[in-house]
Parts: sequence; structure tokens; C-alpha cells
Amino acid sequence: MKPHRPLSLGRGFNLYWFGQTISTVGDRITVFVVPTVMIFVLHASALQVGIVAMAQYLGIPLLGPVAGVLVDRWDKRRTMLVCDFVRLLAVAVIPLAYWLDLLSTPLLFGCVAVISGATIFFTVGYLVAVPAVVEQEHLVRAYSRLEGSRSVSEVAGPSIAAGLYSALGVAALLVDAASYLVSALCFRSMPSWGERTVATGSVWQRLTIGFRLNWSDPVLRRVVLAAVTLNCGGPIFVTVLPVLAYRGLGASVAVFGAAMSVAAVGALVGAVVAPKISERLGTGRTLAWALLLHCLVGLGVLAAPALPTGPVIAATMGCYGFFMSCINVCSAPIRQSRMSAQHQGAMHAAFRTFTWGVIPLAALVGGVAVTLLTGPLGILDAARVTMVGGTLLAACSFLPALGVQSRLDAAAREQQAAADAAPALADNAS
Repeated sequence: MKPHRPLSLGRGFNLYWFGQTISTVGDRITVFVVPTVMIFVLHASALQVGIVAMAQYLGIPLLGPVAGVLVDRWDKRRTMLVCDFVRLLAVAVIPLAYWLDLLSTPLLFGCVAVISGATIFFTVGYLVAVPAVVEQEHLVRAYSRLEGSRSVSEVAGPSIAAGLYSALGVAALLVDAASYLVSALCFRSMPSWGERTVATGSVWQRLTIGFRLNWSDPVLRRVVLAAVTLNCGGPIFVTVLPVLAYRGLGASVAVFGAAMSVAAVGALVGAVVAPKISERLGTGRTLAWALLLHCLVGLGVLAAPALPTGPVIAATMGCYGFFMSCINVCSAPIRQSRMSAQHQGAMHAAFRTFTWGVIPLAALVGGVAVTLLTGPLGILDAARVTMVGGTLLAACSFLPALGVQSRLDAAAREQQAAADAAPALADNAS
């Protein structure tokens, strides 16, 4: 008999889900508008686009090591509220600077870096929040819903962003600022959760524990290696994509926005079907194959300009997003199943530092590579060669992930054997 699966996962999760859905739509607006503003308003080079893209992840290596330790010591819901307000202010500075004729690449770098820093602390709480308000057996469903919302935001976000940018220009970013306010109000309305879980031990001790837990566990170690490899190549692809679309292929803001919205339908489908694929293949096996296919489908961009740019980007990124959703839905439950609640914050922060710490460098490498190759190859081929190199590097993430499922199966067998032996031990004791 299949276990009962309630339609609702509780008021706390529903508020959390709604707030994050609105916030992620706003995030997509900023992610779309910032490089668009750089290319069309500031006339930035590929290198400058790469530098600002680097700032988006700069907080990870700088703040990631201590974020989980500190968030463990703080009230997590309150921390996430503060992070929302910090990000609101940082986003609002950009249109204000534009109106005052102060907008520049260094200012964008600073604003994006502040948003990145606040997001590091927010994300630690985000990962702890779900198991705090949802029962263990419903975690995959919860992450599937959150991933579905993220995918919906990617479907609607680029088209909304393109429309808002066409109508409002840089002021479109104020919509993202407002979305952070909605998120904060939802957190404020949630039932109490996220009190401090660790009150003893120095920051260095907790930090050391986080890194050790990720590396000593055979499953977590393989997931870490897979994620590091993916993030060495994937950000190169993503950073160069708008340069390829706008400058290499001559796409308009409307065409690129529409293509990215159509592409995100694939991510939405992936979020919906990932739990079913996971049930059939196993969470670890689904993760491994999703990593490989997520990377290889990116090579579809090579079909442009032989084929129409919009459909090529939409189809390629649709498949790209589908497998990314499968990765996200599977990764978090695997990691959380290997760790007690006491160490969740430190484990997640160390994992983020390990795996996302390489992203700023990868984004910068993408911008530098296009800049260096543009002279001999031209902007189109320079962008294509750079994206292919990043894609092939990221595809190597498949290799360490291959061993995850066998270790999960072994752990499940050990747990079942222990459960079967428990009644016999109890009878002997009596």
C-alpha cells in the first residue's frame, strides 16, 4: 500500500513556498536585466560582463565558510528576514544610481556583491527551513514544489523582465526589490521555527566540523566532487550566453527574453517529473545521469546561426533546465539524509563553499576567454568555443556521481538489517 500523501504540506511550508515563489520571479528579473543594462546602456565588454557575473558568486568563498556557523547561532527566520531587506536595498540602489547618472560597472559590481553576500546567509537558512517545517518522508515532494516554483519563475521571469525593461528600463529592478518585501512578510507570518541549534563551540570548531562532515562521508564526498566539477564549467556557459545571443547572434532583448522563458518550461517539467524518475531509478542514479545530460545538451547552441536563434536557444536551454531541475531535486535530499539536524547548517555552508566557491573564477574565465579569442576568431566563434569548453569540463561531473547510488543502497540495506534485528534483540533481552 502506498503511503498517504497529503495535498498540503502545512501552513508553514505554504507561506514559505509562496514567499519564495514571488522572490524567485523577482530574482529572474535582476539576473536578466543586469547584463542587458551592461551591454545596451553601459556598452560593457565581455570581460566586464564576466567580472559582474563573478560578483554574483563572490560571497561564497568569502562568507560561505562562516555563514553556516553563524546562522546556527542565530534565529534563522529572523536572519532570512534581514537578508531580504538587505537585498531589497541593494537592488533599489541600481535604478537610483541610473537616475542620478552614477551607474557604472564598479557600482553594479558592488550591488551584486552585496546581494550575493546576503544570499549566502539566506541560503543556509533556506536549506534548514525545509526540514524544519516538513516531515522527512515529504522532503522530496517539498523540494519538488520549490523547484517547480523556481522553474515557473524561469518560465515567466525572462518574458516579464524583457517586457518590464522595454516599458520601464532600469526601473524594472524595483519589481525585484518589491518581491523581497513579499518574501519577508511571508517569513514574518510563519509559525515559529529556526531557533538556534548550536550554542557551544568556537566558530573555527564548527567550521572544521562542516568541512570534515562533507569529506568524511562517502556519499557527500562524491556529491561535493560532482558539484565542484559542474561549477567549474557550467558558469562559463551561463556567463557567455547573453554575449553570444546579443552580440554574436544579434538577438534582440525581446527575442532572448522569449527564448529563455520558453526554455524554462523544460525546467518546470523536470521539477514535476524528477520525483517519479527518482523513485524508478534511485535518487543517486538520477543525479548522476542528470549531471551528464544537463551538460551535453548545452552543445545545442552550436546549431545557431544555421538555424533560427530564438528556437535554438529555447530548445537547448529547455533541455538544459530540465536536467538541472532533476539535479536540484535529488541533491538536497541526498545530502540531508546523511546528516543530523544539529549539523545541517555547518554542513550546508561548507558544501556551498566547496562547490560554489569556484563559480566566481569560472565566470571570470568565461569573460576573459571570449575577450582573448575575439581577436582571432570574432565574437561569435569566440563565444561558441568558450561555451563548448565549459560544457565539456562540466560534463566530467558525471564520473564521481556514478558511485552515489550504490552507497545509498548499501546504507539502506544496513538500516533494514538493523531494523530486522531489533525485535530479536529485544526478545533476547527480555
